[in-house]
Amino acid sequence: MTPSPAPARPLSATLPPPAMWEHQSLFRVSAQLFAEGIFNLLDRNLRPEVFLLGLASGREEDDPHSVVVEPPTLRYSPQDFMGIKTLAASFEADAGPRDNVYHLHPQDHDRMEKQHWYELVCRATEQTICELVESRQEARRTFCSTPLSLNGYLVVLVVQLAAGPYNSYYTLPGKATSTRPASLPHAAVLEFLHECTRALREADTADNEQPVLDRDYNEVLRGAGRRLMLRISPGSAHGLYDACLGIAALRHEGGEGQGTMLLARRQHAAIVPVLTLEAPVPLRDHRSIRKLLELTEGRTGLVSDASHVFGLGYVVEEDHPQYEPLATVQFTNHYGWELRHGGHTLMRVVSNTPRLPQSKVQADNFARVAHQVFPSLDDSEVAYLWELALEAANQSHGTMLCISTGAKVEAERLRRQCFRVVPRVMTPPVLRLASSIDGAVLVEPDGTCYAIGVILDGQATEKGDSSRGARYNSAVRYTSSSPYPCLAVVVSEDGWIDLLPSTQHT
Repeated sequence: MTPSPAPARPLSATLPPPAMWEHQSLFRVSAQLFAEGIFNLLDRNLRPEVFLLGLASGREEDDPHSVVVEPPTLRYSPQDFMGIKTLAASFEADAGPRDNVYHLHPQDHDRMEKQHWYELVCRATEQTICELVESRQEARRTFCSTPLSLNGYLVVLVVQLAAGPYNSYYTLPGKATSTRPASLPHAAVLEFLHECTRALREADTADNEQPVLDRDYNEVLRGAGRRLMLRISPGSAHGLYDACLGIAALRHEGGEGQGTMLLARRQHAAIVPVLTLEAPVPLRDHRSIRKLLELTEGRTGLVSDASHVFGLGYVVEEDHPQYEPLATVQFTNHYGWELRHGGHTLMRVVSNTPRLPQSKVQADNFARVAHQVFPSLDDSEVAYLWELALEAANQSHGTMLCISTGAKVEAERLRRQCFRVVPRVMTPPVLRLASSIDGAVLVEPDGTCYAIGVILDGQATEKGDSSRGARYNSAVRYTSSSPYPCLAVVVSEDGWIDLLPSTQHT
């Protein structure tokens, strides 16, 4: 008996998913590399992941090809996003009637209505992905760009960051929006999405249709710093970031600029005036502000509304009924300053580039990395290495502790670029002495030291960072090419602290 033929599959199920435009895969890869370059400068643990979502304008939601996901191999499928337009429409219905502003020119009104719809789609997309993340327990933070109309699709760019590292940084109180970043990582996300949207918009009008993401990573972070300073400025005054750069770049009678500036509106109830200037000094007068910084001491700082400096004052105690956490700019050294709020550091600016505050190495993070690199170590042995790492982290001039299973062999190989020592178990007091000279302290996982002042070498790698110093980049090269499991604790002179494990052994 001849078997009956199998039922034919629907034609739509056999066709490959449509492409939004020819170079969408290339753009997604470029955006992924762009995100990694930016967020690795802030915190390598953020681990950005970028994908594209396209909603076909001329297809019904139940059409199998109404949604395009790039890359197609993503853990999310097009079916996960087929209800976005319906969800966006429900937001509009739940909001009730709006106070519509009708423009004289019909095109202006249509453009405003279209922008409002795009914002609803962005909100619906973000909520849909957040629900997917929560249901799958993915521990990711999701951010979406405002959709861009491209070749009949509403294209949304999505970037996800590791939730743990992202949430570990202090955030400003109040609701965060696309124009009000809550932290430096959030401001960097907004700047990244803005840059990607700009590239897509230019590609839509360019002949080659290939979006270009070639902006310098540090320049993107400077844009993020400006966004954050705009959020923190009283009255949303522009120019505060660049004014602080100009002030920090000046010296007064040969000395580095150090002092505090309180950011608050004039006659703020939480500030006790100490000295009031008869004529406020414009913040753009960098030399005068730099000179006035010499008057600040302890709690007393310059009082500014981000446009002018009015005099000296200090914030009342926390138990005072008028107390309110205020933003402050702490000038720390030449070309260096910090933005703080309520006693928390939001960002550090070193040589015109914003960075996240680098705290001491966390015990749980160190233990996790140490167990990955050296799985045979027990908790007591890791705790001992943690004591050594803490001592290294306390060095203000910068140092490096290199823990390697091949420390003995490496000390012999690098004998011409180190001081070999009689093997001995390293202790925190001895480490403090040994790390007072340039170069790394080389120890085995059991704490035995074989060399100090080691100049590490290694093969060139794309993981280097030109904005960091020689100590950091030499550690990156060494750990990337070391044939032995190793972990470098790098303490830079500007306060950066990094854990660099050998990648092939993690």
